[in-house]
Amino acid sequence: MAFGIKKTELLQWKKNIEEGNISFLTHYWLDDRFPGCTTVTKVGCNNIDKLSLWGQKYGLKKEWIHHRKGYPHFDLLGDTQKEILSKEGLSAQLERFKRE
Repeated sequence: MAFGIKKTELLQWKKNIEEGNISFLTHYWLDDRFPGCTTVTKVGCNNIDKLSLWGQKYGLKKEWIHHRKGYPHFDLLGDTQKEILSKEGLSAQLERFKRE
């Protein structure tokens, strides 16, 4: 279940993907398969080759791309999520979801 983002953020993420750009969207997320993870970052692009090459920089495999509803993306969780967002200069996406 995804929550904690505005509709405008989701629409901008989708628009960026449709335009062939690498786009990041972080939101709250709960899934019993991943205990302890409360957020996910979806990194998408409709150009699969471009997305795959981006993922290779961080050791992500092309097979891990989710092909859902026309918005192919990687799901980033946990330490991988933190590391990649930091390297991309996007730590603020995760910081806004920190609980005190």
